[in-house]
Amino acid sequence: MTPPRLAASRIAGPGTSHYQGCMRLVLLTALTMTAFAANSVLNRAGVGAGRIGAVDFAVVRLLAGALMLAALVLLRRARSGSALWPGGKGRAVGAAALLLYLFGFSLAYGALDAGMGALILFGMVQITMFAGALVGGEAVPARRWIGAGAAFLGLVYLLAPGSSSAPSTLHAGLMAAAGVGWGIYSLSARGTRDALGATAWNFILAVPAALLLWAMLPGAALPASAAGLALALVSGGITSGLGYALWYSVLPELGSARGGVAQLTVPLIALAGGIVFLGEPVTLRFLVASLLVLGGVGFALRPARQP
Repeated sequence: MTPPRLAASRIAGPGTSHYQGCMRLVLLTALTMTAFAANSVLNRAGVGAGRIGAVDFAVVRLLAGALMLAALVLLRRARSGSALWPGGKGRAVGAAALLLYLFGFSLAYGALDAGMGALILFGMVQITMFAGALVGGEAVPARRWIGAGAAFLGLVYLLAPGSSSAPSTLHAGLMAAAGVGWGIYSLSARGTRDALGATAWNFILAVPAALLLWAMLPGAALPASAAGLALALVSGGITSGLGYALWYSVLPELGSARGGVAQLTVPLIALAGGIVFLGEPVTLRFLVASLLVLGGVGFALRPARQP
């Protein structure tokens, strides 16, 4: 992992103080996490309020994201002469996993609150990546077992029936499927040298299948209002397309461990956004589950002690 002093220097550029470089890195990271959390608020505001159908939202978001990412890749090629195709394997798996994430995410927000949906998604992403490490034969230290167990326990508590605050089983299952999709997507991107190019092509390759699904599932769609379309376009082009591009620019400076810890803030930011913009309530069940899920993931991401 890049040392913080060197990382800050790269972000800041020559002639900029270490303090300014660190502050810039923190602000860019905070902006990225806010963009990720905003996807939950935007989906909930569009689909949950009936401004646009879930399938329509997912397709418009994908199209807008594909256009934005393609434009960024073309701009980078014009500046540096980099290749259009990123190379490597996993594009088909990445595109399929992206579709599972996008459709599950939008369909789930027909009933889930923004913060609860983000927490389920985040927990399932981490559990899926933990399972991927086991399947791949990686050595899993005890802290990751304990952390994954705590996160799983938190999700079980959140989704357990018998309380008025328990979410819809169907919609919670859709969000869990979205989390599995994003976890597989993340696993398929490991070792990719050109993360931005790989993401752009995953979005582009997913478009034909998404349009086919859209044509096959007309009953899942509602007449889209101008506000609903605008929310989907912002989610696709800004908080997804530009958000992912910004994330890949700061992640090398953060390192994987600090990047993982930074993502712990996403469900909390989504919760705050749901409260402020959508008037969603906060329940004791959600708070306890958040403590278990986020605390477990944070514990699992702790770096090993150096001798």
